Amino acid sequence: MNQNLVSIEFSAETLTRLDGAIGIIEEIFAPLIKLSAGQVSSLNKMGDKSEHFCRQTLAVLEQNRGILPADFDLGEVQRDLLAFDTLRPRLRRIRDFMARGEDTEMALGSDVFTAALQGYALMKLFSKSESLEDLREAMAILRPGRKKPAQTGEAGSNGGGN
Repeated sequence: MNQNLVSIEFSAETLTRLDGAIGIIEEIFAPLIKLSAGQVSSLNKMGDKSEHFCRQTLAVLEQNRGILPADFDLGEVQRDLLAFDTLRPRLRRIRDFMARGEDTEMALGSDVFTAALQGYALMKLFSKSESLEDLREAMAILRPGRKKPAQTGEAGSNGGGN
């Protein structure tokens, strides 16, 4: 086998701990919301450039509470900003280990697929072709544009050109 990007095994204890940690995260994240694509596209988004503006505006509003209309809930906006600041570094950590997990998953899949392709090529070279029928059908799914080779004794032509 020429490719082995990653070699990893998980003990039963590690998987139990991981599942428990995921369960805790799911429980803690239960109040978080899921936005639809339409909601996401229609929202005003606070990015790197607008964050400073938002923080400065809230500071000025705090100093001038008397000018705010009764339906402007500055306390709620301040709690939103605090939750934003509290959540952001934790989500960054989660994104970082998610990226490593996804890269590891991709590397493992690539290792398996590469080995399977090499094994298939070896089987074609050294084995009876009848034992490869199931593998040929599986390969046809991977490469749908290729035609299945004609069986011995079958007409290999449709009688005319395409």
